[in-house]
Amino acid sequence: MTDESKSSGTASGGIKRAALDFMNAKSPKAQPAARKASGAGPAGEPLRPVPAFSELPQYKQMKAHHAAGVALGIGNPFYRAHEGTAGATTVIGGSDYTNFASYDYLSLNKDDRVRTAAVEAIERYGISASASRLVAGERPIHQELEAKLAAFHGVESAVVMVSGYLTNLTTITCLMGPTDLILHDELIHNSILAGAQASGATRRSFKHNDLDDLERMLLRLSSRHRRVLVVVEGLYSMDGDLADLPKLIELRSKHGFWLMVDEAHSVGILGETGHGSAEHFGVDPAEVDIWMGTLSKSTASCGGYIAGKADLIDLLKGYAGGFVYSVGLPPAVAASAAKSIDLITEEPERVAQLRERSQYFLKQLKAAGLETGFCAGYAVVPVMVGDSIKAAMLSKAMMEAGINVLPILFPAVPEGSARLRFFINYDHTEEQLDYAATQTAKALQAIVDLGIDISSIDINDVMEFVNT
Repeated sequence: MTDESKSSGTASGGIKRAALDFMNAKSPKAQPAARKASGAGPAGEPLRPVPAFSELPQYKQMKAHHAAGVALGIGNPFYRAHEGTAGATTVIGGSDYTNFASYDYLSLNKDDRVRTAAVEAIERYGISASASRLVAGERPIHQELEAKLAAFHGVESAVVMVSGYLTNLTTITCLMGPTDLILHDELIHNSILAGAQASGATRRSFKHNDLDDLERMLLRLSSRHRRVLVVVEGLYSMDGDLADLPKLIELRSKHGFWLMVDEAHSVGILGETGHGSAEHFGVDPAEVDIWMGTLSKSTASCGGYIAGKADLIDLLKGYAGGFVYSVGLPPAVAASAAKSIDLITEEPERVAQLRERSQYFLKQLKAAGLETGFCAGYAVVPVMVGDSIKAAMLSKAMMEAGINVLPILFPAVPEGSARLRFFINYDHTEEQLDYAATQTAKALQAIVDLGIDISSIDINDVMEFVNT
């Protein structure tokens, strides 16, 4: 067997390989002991106790965060139940709120044309694809959606999968293996990190949007590895700034790596007609090897996709575990996404208004003296707070003012960079944006004046709560 075939096998079975490696890492001496009759020790006691999930460090960390919230009367700002369509406005607990916690950037989730497409798909195909597409789950609507996605991005082909997170993970594990190198922006989405770790490839992060740092890494590391993958986000989901796509393409031509761009928050937002980063920067989409996107945001649906050259898509359809061994996208979900793509193309005024409202809101926040970090003013607009406790308190204060906006806390962002993250929708009015900016500034100043931050928490109270 050649090295190439060995590495290909590892790549195609990345998820399985990771699981096998984990099992094989167990002590060989422990395995026979575990097979003793009834699992009983000399005194009739178990050879080892069943571990408790509550002893996991991540569980203790979760409880510590909860305890801090309880100590300050903040409560849990997450998992708020929306009682209807959650767009620019929503209903929570029977009360109306201006809503900044929806990915429905172009307000297509409640569009009658999108709903009709979903209903018609249910009437024709039923609710579920009922199996993986490889064996019995292929439907014409899947093929139609993939053709539209490929055309939308200006590339040869596309494949859709049941989860955006899974799309990143399974694509990376399919393509990359232990002899390869993955370089990604330090603020990249967790799904990219999970895929890189599962692939077994060497993984390094470069400073956020610092392509000089990326090139230094390429010069130092790329010659040691078989293949190199560079991954960025078109529009960064936490900070709202853009990757420098023209410079990345220039580096790709020079250093010979695969370039993967996560367009989850770019489609429907960037470019004059919402076609994403390539349109925004005026570059040839064929110069990006892997276009990744999700269907849960501007396209008002659910799932993820990869678009690119036909040979890439053929490979993923044959070897990507998250596609081959997963059920096909529900027909109604595929149909609603396909109709949304049509509407983005047919109604560019939605994209234009979203861009105008986003820029307007960013301007109002800055005028109010608020820190917005790297934000470029495209749908994702953060207000930087710093301290996680302050961010959680601010979210609660905004809720009391009739505004639903969630805090982003450690570990989702680095410690000291907690923020409120506003998602702007096509339907937001200038009046709603004005009020949100004013209330944010007012509430944050009140919290600062109180002098409460993470140091205000009694660690003994927290630990007592964690250990109960």
